[in-house]
Amino acid sequence: MALAEILAERIRADGPIPVSDFMAQALGHPQHGYYMHRDPFGTGGDFTTAPEISQMFGELIGLWCAIVWQGMGSPSRVVLAEIGPGRGTLMADLLRAARTLPAFASAVETWLVETSPALRNRQAQTLAAEKVQWVERFEQLPDGPLLLVANELFDALPIRQLEKQAGVWRERLVGLDKGGKFVFRLGDAVDSPQVAPAPQVAPAPQVAPAPQVAPDGAVAEICQPGRDLAAAIGRRVVKGGGAALIIDYGAPVSGTGDTLQAVKGHAYHPALADPGQVDLTAHVDFQALAEAATAAGAKVHGPVSQGRFLLRLGIEERTVMLMRHANPEQAADMAGRARRLIDPAEMGTLFQVLALANPLLSLPPGLDPA
Repeated sequence: MALAEILAERIRADGPIPVSDFMAQALGHPQHGYYMHRDPFGTGGDFTTAPEISQMFGELIGLWCAIVWQGMGSPSRVVLAEIGPGRGTLMADLLRAARTLPAFASAVETWLVETSPALRNRQAQTLAAEKVQWVERFEQLPDGPLLLVANELFDALPIRQLEKQAGVWRERLVGLDKGGKFVFRLGDAVDSPQVAPAPQVAPAPQVAPAPQVAPDGAVAEICQPGRDLAAAIGRRVVKGGGAALIIDYGAPVSGTGDTLQAVKGHAYHPALADPGQVDLTAHVDFQALAEAATAAGAKVHGPVSQGRFLLRLGIEERTVMLMRHANPEQAADMAGRARRLIDPAEMGTLFQVLALANPLLSLPPGLDPA
């Protein structure tokens, strides 16, 4: 049975379901979830992430990790982890760059946090020459100093949506129309736009997702799993030392707006159509992540735009270096790929970079506010 029919039967039996439930099932259903049975990345998939655009992205993050490691006092062992590692491309480029600092490369213990069997297999192929270990959840990573990378992970975590009507916030649900198609419905009034704590240990503090003065028709989005993960990361780097780098698209400051979207074949797709067959994402609320991590005791740096971050790490200089060893066609391609990562009209402004660090660490590179 297809996932669409599984969800439709559930709705017919029990009534409309929250957007968060629909999104969680569409992406993570054990048999039919979008990420569980496919490799969606690259030109042959549904979307392309920064590591697939240029090797320089992962290389510069490798440089960032090495500099932060030095700022940590160059511990002899450090857990280097990526959560949501895609094909393993970013980690492969990161580790190649890490070898330019042999002491750092020797200290690294590489872990990938991945739930998808299909993507684990692809990561194993990409990183066949590396010593890598896998876990399914962040909490399963071993203890010790940590360097964590999360690129385009938080946008895929399930969100709740609230819609304001007649001065009252109501839960946005997914139901069925008379023809059996998935449609948005409005549920019961929500006394406060705050979210009830998720059933986890020490959840992140609750933060109102939208100003009370929002007009009727406004949509507020709350990613409680994202807040809880940011809080868990914050607690971890406070306890064991280290830092985490979060890169994703979204707004630096919390606000309102319906950002739920689906992509298939590098084109937008109706958000509720074909669950399990299309990618579903929502913009990341970086302010909410920062507040959750700060409440857990971590020091927050950023967010800054991806373009600014990469420029400060030297992407232009790296591009010139690579172009010296390329033919004119290759050089033009390299320049175009770098531009795609940093240009404000491409990924440079939409994508933001946030670091969550142990309070004793100095300012990580690329994240100075000015």
